[in-house]
Amino acid sequence: MKVLLIVAAAFGAILLFLLATASANTALFARHYPWLIGLNVVVAIALASLLIWQLRQLWREHRQKVFGSRLKLRLMLFFGLMAVIPGALIYGVSVQFLTKSIESWFDVRVEKALESGLALGRSALDAQLADLMDKAQGVALEVADFPEPQQRGQLNRMREQAGSETIGLFTQSGQLIGSAASSLGMPTPPLPTPTQLQQVRAGRGVGAIEGGAGDLYVRVLVPVLARKLGAEPRVLQLTHAVPAGVAQNAEAVQEVYRDYQELSLARQGLTQIYALTLTLAVLLALFAAFALAFVMARRLSAPLSILAEGTQAVAAGDFTPRQAIYSRDELGVLTQSFSQMTRQLDDARKEAERHRAEVESGRAYLESILANLSAGVLVFDSRFLLRNANEGALAILDDNFQGLFSELVDAWPRQRVLGQAIREGFAGRSGSEWHSQIELERPNGMPQILLLRGSKLPEASGGGYVVVFDDVTRLVAAQRSAAWGEVARRLAHEIKNPLTPIQLSAERLQMKLADKLANGDVDFLNRGTQTIINQVQAMKRMVDDFRDYARLPAPEVAPLDLNDLIREVLGLYENSSAEVAVRLADGLPLVLGDATQMRQIIHNLLRNAEDAQEDREHAHIEIGTRTIGDRAELFVADAGPGFPPEIIARVFEPYVTTKAKGTGLGLAIVKKIVDEHHGNIDITNRPQGGAQVSIRLPLSPRQTEQAQAKVANGTHPGR
Repeated sequence: MKVLLIVAAAFGAILLFLLATASANTALFARHYPWLIGLNVVVAIALASLLIWQLRQLWREHRQKVFGSRLKLRLMLFFGLMAVIPGALIYGVSVQFLTKSIESWFDVRVEKALESGLALGRSALDAQLADLMDKAQGVALEVADFPEPQQRGQLNRMREQAGSETIGLFTQSGQLIGSAASSLGMPTPPLPTPTQLQQVRAGRGVGAIEGGAGDLYVRVLVPVLARKLGAEPRVLQLTHAVPAGVAQNAEAVQEVYRDYQELSLARQGLTQIYALTLTLAVLLALFAAFALAFVMARRLSAPLSILAEGTQAVAAGDFTPRQAIYSRDELGVLTQSFSQMTRQLDDARKEAERHRAEVESGRAYLESILANLSAGVLVFDSRFLLRNANEGALAILDDNFQGLFSELVDAWPRQRVLGQAIREGFAGRSGSEWHSQIELERPNGMPQILLLRGSKLPEASGGGYVVVFDDVTRLVAAQRSAAWGEVARRLAHEIKNPLTPIQLSAERLQMKLADKLANGDVDFLNRGTQTIINQVQAMKRMVDDFRDYARLPAPEVAPLDLNDLIREVLGLYENSSAEVAVRLADGLPLVLGDATQMRQIIHNLLRNAEDAQEDREHAHIEIGTRTIGDRAELFVADAGPGFPPEIIARVFEPYVTTKAKGTGLGLAIVKKIVDEHHGNIDITNRPQGGAQVSIRLPLSPRQTEQAQAKVANGTHPGR
């Protein structure tokens, strides 16, 4: 509000300056009259808008029952009345005084005197012009009597005779023939204008008073008629300077008369500008009074408003320090004391908030650690009701635990085996910590092995139990694979060595005894030795399979097209008894893999699918590819009987097979190759019958970046 008061004072100074300027400089006032009017209107509108805004704000505070608004409104009205009554009286008197004063400036006698002086000056100039015209006509008659060659020589004499300052003789077209002047330093007489020449050719004399202020002269033009036939008429020009005193007096009278007329014409505008200026001055005074009242009202009611708002805020629990009034009176001391009290309360609250924030930060930090743990964490209260589960637990168990938070752990409808293992773990241990390993069954029938570790929480922290578990399925599978590899290596070493001597001994017996036995005994010998040789070959093949499983070379991965590899292997199954349906995804990204081992995978899966349907009349195999996220999937499905439940849990273990003659190493080798390629394999029984093997392999680095870019752009690779 102080700024508004300063602005109002500045506007008042500007208006006083304009008023003084308009009174002292009539020409300036007349030239800038529209700008003055526009400025006054803009100022008036601005002041009115400010006043309306101020009153509206006060009225809004009054309607909202803001503390102190009534006091401010009363003070505003009181100071406003104090300013309006004297202001209106002074305004009325001033307007009447200005109107009468401006009207007294203009008198009929002054105007008539100025008109008479102007007419007198014009009469003197007209008399001088008429006298020069008479002399010019006489000189023209005298010039016409001289022949053309002598006319130029007589010009100076005739100028002296006429008493003019210059004389000139022109052709009717305006070309100067000759001239003379009263002194040698005088300039050449001015040339007549085409209009003047036209009037002279019409047979009339032309006279004019020309020149500027203080330098007036009289010029007349008359025709010179030719006395001889065939001679060309001429034009005679005489000029004579008007006396300097007469010219100056005439110019002064004309200038005063012009100023008087301008002032007379602007009399109404001058009255209006004075009235507008006074009006704005009164409005300025009223605005200043209201603004001052507003400031004073605020100053008086500010301490009371601060105390009222502060008490309400403290009652609502807000201890923010309030603004204090630093004055020496009682209200200032009261607000300072109240501000100090709220500051102390606020410091105490901040200290409590700081301790609470530290606790919350520690809790959030712990929750962040739990959320980013790959292991699963389950927290129970003392009654074994689930209170918290981290993201690792949800991911490992593939369960959102919805509905399990309100059930006891040993009564979970899902994850029943896990819940019973947790209850038994805490019930069967006298100590506070235990660990256990359990096996769960996934929805697809595959086993899942979990390593559980339980601990009892201290009673000081509220008691309860915490269980941490990890999925060790892959670890156990890797251990089993390593164990089978060691068994296979030892079997290949221990069994294959005696097989060759056995085969050679059987062949030698056949060769030595064939010629010494009768016909019936020879056949018996041949059948026996051939059986030994065939079984030795079968055992060699089995030992070779075990050796290949144990000594599977590390893959030499490189970007390869999985679709082209499938088409290449399918060429070997053109004469297959089963119908092969191929569903390869268009634009399948390149994968990282060993081409030789990938061919072995495809060949093993197709051969297993054929063997599963060898007794069926209509055998059907489906093989295809698709993209899932940042991986490429290869799937092979058949229409066979599928895997029995007791087999599917151990289908990847060596020597586990449903074939009568199989060794059970096919899927074990496939699983080992997939693991070496950092992929994963899944086997499920299809609802419509048959089994499906799905293998997901990582894409090449460049293809992975493109897939991530598509996901970031809101698209997903097509399947």
